[in-house]
Amino acid sequence: MISIVEADGKKELALLEQLSARNSETDRLVTASVQEIIENVRNRGDAAVMEYTRRFDRTEARLMPIGREELAEIADACDKKIYSALKNAASNIEEFHARQVQQSWFTTQENGIINGQRIRGLCKVGIYVPGGTAAYPSSVLMNAIPARIAGVQEIIMVTPPSKDGGFNAAVMAAAYIAGVDKVYLCGGAQAVAALAYGTQSIEKVDKIVGPGNIYVATAKRLLFGLVDIDMIAGPSEILIIADDTAEPSYLAADMMSQAEHDPLASSILVTTSMEIAEQTIKEIEHQIKNLSRAEIILRSLKDYGAVIVCRNMDQAVNLANRLAPEHLEVMCDQPMAYLGRLNNAGSIFLGKYSPEPLGDYYAGPNHVLPTSGTARFFSPLSVDSFLKKTSFISYSQQGLKLAQDDIITLAEAEGLDAHANSIQVRFQP
Repeated sequence: MISIVEADGKKELALLEQLSARNSETDRLVTASVQEIIENVRNRGDAAVMEYTRRFDRTEARLMPIGREELAEIADACDKKIYSALKNAASNIEEFHARQVQQSWFTTQENGIINGQRIRGLCKVGIYVPGGTAAYPSSVLMNAIPARIAGVQEIIMVTPPSKDGGFNAAVMAAAYIAGVDKVYLCGGAQAVAALAYGTQSIEKVDKIVGPGNIYVATAKRLLFGLVDIDMIAGPSEILIIADDTAEPSYLAADMMSQAEHDPLASSILVTTSMEIAEQTIKEIEHQIKNLSRAEIILRSLKDYGAVIVCRNMDQAVNLANRLAPEHLEVMCDQPMAYLGRLNNAGSIFLGKYSPEPLGDYYAGPNHVLPTSGTARFFSPLSVDSFLKKTSFISYSQQGLKLAQDDIITLAEAEGLDAHANSIQVRFQP
């Protein structure tokens, strides 16, 4: 299942390099297929979306929008226990993201100079929510709530129809709770293209967010520039740092919670204890017998799982920073002691009662996180992701006169005499 690697400065780095290679090359056939879909939707609009939905989902798309009134009716009929859990999760997510709100600002000087920045939400945002064999109401909350808090004027959601042409009630209830304005039942690269270009039925948006399969991710990548996107997301991943006080049954459960996402998902345990490493593998073998997605978990752990035994915690922390995982759990005696040293991670889970699924569903911080090592320079989805900033400048005659010599000097140094003239003409007799 998983072999144990003892870190020696070389073996573990070679292993991590091998695990990272799963995202090193985009499938050329997928890219070519998605390019064709995008171009077809661009040229034919609704007709292309309907055609691809019949071909790939084997059902009919619904391009008549499901609006707030219909969403309310669906939410009212939703399972009460699920609806209550969604409401509680939404409350936590809203409370966390409300603290990220920024304000416009400006500064003034006595000579009449005013500089500032105007901050406002995007006009229209598209949210992609996967369908197929699983439903993801949590993704609706995580994507739509920050957009609403940011002040986005219209939130439009697309999600694949079920085989009977219907929808998942929990996903729709989440859309109502989160403040989604319209839902269209279509998915895949064709839905992403429809949001980017607009069709006869679906409005063109400014940004597209949300997870999806390789076709959805490729469409977002190809359309970036025409619209903004959240990030290019790869397969899910978790790295767990554990010392000799960690509970192997918890470590095993948390590794498998990520492995069940996808055969390409990566679950890595980095521990200072050989005994903990061996016991965790035994726990995986025991617990997996009771899990419905055991086959996927086994493939994921075999191909992209790892257990690394380090000499000390310093080595473990350095490995974590090098890998920059999407999810990072710290299962140590004093987890908070390491927080200031862990610089590269999408989200950090501290202590044995903070498992990764807590972040997926409920705690409040966003679960849309950078993957594939991009946590070195990317951040989680946030209110900031749905804002645009415009700077503004207002100089008085006196203020410009004080600055004119410096501006002219810099313009002439760059050989742009029309720039210099734009200043000079204002002070000619």
